[in-house]
Amino acid sequence: MHVYLIDGTYELFRHFYAVPPSADVNGQEVGAVRGVLASVLSMIEQGAIYLGVATDHVVESFRNDLYAGYKTSEGVPAELLSQFPILEQALEAMGVLVWPMVYYEADDALASAADKAATDDRVRQILICTPDKDLAQCVVGTRIVQLDRRRNAVRDEAGVIAKFGVNAASIPDYLAVVGDSADGFPGIAGWGAKAASLVLSQYPHLEDIPKDWTKWHPSIRKARALSESLFSAWHEALLFRTLATLRLDVPVFHRVDDLRWKGPRENFEELCRRMKVPNLLVRARSVTSTNPPTTNS
Repeated sequence: MHVYLIDGTYELFRHFYAVPPSADVNGQEVGAVRGVLASVLSMIEQGAIYLGVATDHVVESFRNDLYAGYKTSEGVPAELLSQFPILEQALEAMGVLVWPMVYYEADDALASAADKAATDDRVRQILICTPDKDLAQCVVGTRIVQLDRRRNAVRDEAGVIAKFGVNAASIPDYLAVVGDSADGFPGIAGWGAKAASLVLSQYPHLEDIPKDWTKWHPSIRKARALSESLFSAWHEALLFRTLATLRLDVPVFHRVDDLRWKGPRENFEELCRRMKVPNLLVRARSVTSTNPPTTNS
């Protein structure tokens, strides 16, 4: 079987800016929700029947307690924020397992789900459906990969190395020094992507980097400046790496079989009526009536 783990936050943002506004029968904006539902249902129609969706029920997480500058919901349009709980309810009504995150982030749920699914020998491949660079740290060989559905591109471990210049396990260290503007931490002064790739390809983790810059690999240019910058901000670098490291202890499911889509719930019909998308109900029922197999290609 193949397991598909979907970044619901990314999908909702993507559809919010890609599809025209649309209100339900009560005047509530649901255009992005409708887009995500149709997209997830398309995956099911194509055979992705073992799947789960993670969302950021609230943008803030435990990381905001660790670093004051970490990302918040400030600046996110209210019309977008209001659709998160609607999306979660709609996906559940469609019969999809959803992980709405409050203390953790959606990325943590995806990482935890990938790690747990990998313990099941029946699982041939786990596809984390997001282009988010944070999730690159979860990639393992060709068994746990990232799938950018918009570009129809799969990134395995060789792909991670090709893009970032480091192994998947070094991604948190890479982000710690380069920074992540989307998450709100700046990285270490003087450490760009090229320098980070060159250093971390030789020394996979921050602790592996020699404190004496004269002992650095000769291929690393500006070793002295990079060393001074890193070790003068050592505690910040470790904090940023903690922010970038995804958790693997989020409660997600007991068994991979919990992810199997078995069709929409009874309340999905009413939800489709309220959201004015009767075609989704027809499509969901059609997929159910075909009695999909217990494994997917």
